[in-house]
Amino acid sequence: MPDSAIFLLPLVGVIAGLLNVAAGGGSALTLPLLIFLGLDGPLANGTNRVAITVQSGTAILGFRAQGLRSLKEPLLLALFAPPGALLGAYAAVDMSDALFRKILALVLVFVAASILLKKKDARTNQDSSLSPGKKFALAASGIFAVGFYGGFIQVGVGFLLMAVLYRYLGDDLALVNSYKVVIVLVFTAPALAVFAWHGLVDWKAGALLALGNSAGGLLGTRLSVKGGNKAVRLVLALAMTIMALRLTGIF
Repeated sequence: MPDSAIFLLPLVGVIAGLLNVAAGGGSALTLPLLIFLGLDGPLANGTNRVAITVQSGTAILGFRAQGLRSLKEPLLLALFAPPGALLGAYAAVDMSDALFRKILALVLVFVAASILLKKKDARTNQDSSLSPGKKFALAASGIFAVGFYGGFIQVGVGFLLMAVLYRYLGDDLALVNSYKVVIVLVFTAPALAVFAWHGLVDWKAGALLALGNSAGGLLGTRLSVKGGNKAVRLVLALAMTIMALRLTGIF
């Protein structure tokens, strides 16, 4: 990797960590960056999990410091994610670099579009006719599916988790995000183990990225709790579109 990575990875990691915790989409910056710095697709995919794991653990501490202390319910929901994540990770480790780049480019375009589209009020997505047990069952099945996607590619998984959790928890953004980081940690750690077992982790690059991600994650907890999470949606969407075009060789 070039010498510039020593400075670039932590810097971009701060932005990515903030975005991941406050909303989502940070991996749409870090994963293409790792590829552009010389890692092939599957290696970048595994390396990115180092930063996500550290960032999620730091964010949990940050939310607890902000007064959101309950872990029992998010941990219970999180148990449904690792089986899906393991399946997704095993599907990803055997993928060719060329195929991974094409899939990543498509994912970036879809994530960019989801950021630009106006979101519906979360309260309109609530179904008060469902019993608590049915709501939990629906949330658990959704989290299993999100776990598979997260184990496979990770990019945009925060948005998917928020969609599931909004339906389960309502529109308390701080609570949704505090649940999200617990669930992400629980399924990312075993997915990271799968990539590491197959030799698809660059630990130096992962550690540099993790430094930035963890700092950004702490900032993201403050931003989330204080309700200021409308940051840089347009810039992020444009950046992801450019990266998608680069990945496909259009320019």
